[in-house]
Amino acid sequence: MDREQLLRRVGSLQQLAYIRPVTFEEGRAKGLRAYEVKNGPLNYRILSDKCLDVEEFCYKGINLNFLSKPGLQGRNHYDTHGDEALRSIMGGLFFTAGLENICAPCNLNGKDYPMHGRIRTTPAEHISADGVWEGDQYILRCSGEMREAELFGENLVLRRTVETRLGERKITVTDTVENQGYRSEPLMLLYHINLGYPLLDEGTELVMATRQVTPRDKITEGHEDRWNRMEAPRDNEPEYVFIHDLMADAQGNSQVYVLNDKLGIGVKVEFSRKNLPYFMEWKSTASGDYVLGLEPSNSCVYGRLRHEADGTLHHLAPFAKETNVLSFSILEGPEELAAVRAQAEALLKL
Repeated sequence: MDREQLLRRVGSLQQLAYIRPVTFEEGRAKGLRAYEVKNGPLNYRILSDKCLDVEEFCYKGINLNFLSKPGLQGRNHYDTHGDEALRSIMGGLFFTAGLENICAPCNLNGKDYPMHGRIRTTPAEHISADGVWEGDQYILRCSGEMREAELFGENLVLRRTVETRLGERKITVTDTVENQGYRSEPLMLLYHINLGYPLLDEGTELVMATRQVTPRDKITEGHEDRWNRMEAPRDNEPEYVFIHDLMADAQGNSQVYVLNDKLGIGVKVEFSRKNLPYFMEWKSTASGDYVLGLEPSNSCVYGRLRHEADGTLHHLAPFAKETNVLSFSILEGPEELAAVRAQAEALLKL
């Protein structure tokens, strides 16, 4: 339906779509600023005070993301204190890990690098949020920038835009990281995507064109045959992490699908492999910590110390930029779910 025909049928377009600033008023989330976005049956929430990460992600009232036991919360004094980060990692559709470290905390040359880095707790500035017609397309867009900087240290800026188009079941995240300093800087970046119940349940399937599956550690060894299917929750079950060698299509993009046949819905995650050559899967079927993590990254799961030792730590030159585009799409109905399974199988045959 074009713009003129659509506007004949509504009073305010906010019947169908809006982007609204909100501030939370109680508990750990008190003072947390965010933007709520409605695009027809698709709803999500962008956290202004936490890197413009997307927290809530729902379709037709069905929750799709994981939220950890501490729940929704603002910034805390222990956010970046080593393993204490586990008390502030909420999950959400995704949180951004980096920009100096990902995965386990470490100390290098007397300097601490916290778990999953500092950028995920960095508030955005220069925020812009708008709902605007571009031709016959109504676009809901939020953008801003986060700076990770230190006196006599790094000066890295992450510029992010999150947008969706009315009538689509999709959101697109576009990130540009720029080194605004005068020396080459390490750049570690991981998108920690977290899917949860009821999308995630017994029988939910992870579908992707992976050439090889490697366990991260001894705990994960022996579970490689179950990387692609969720079991029912089990008390005190350990977490498992799998390293995947993903294939890319002709455009250099990889697609990952999480499909729930009982609900008839799924989530598609697509990203370019150019700057994100690594992909890890975090699977937890533990009661109360029931989550599937999808982790495209420019660094490996073993973190900064491994890259330093191997001489493979990625760097960004002074005033250089790198751009990543990720999209999150809703799949609905048995035909769409069957089609993406066929696409993944076809890619593996190439």
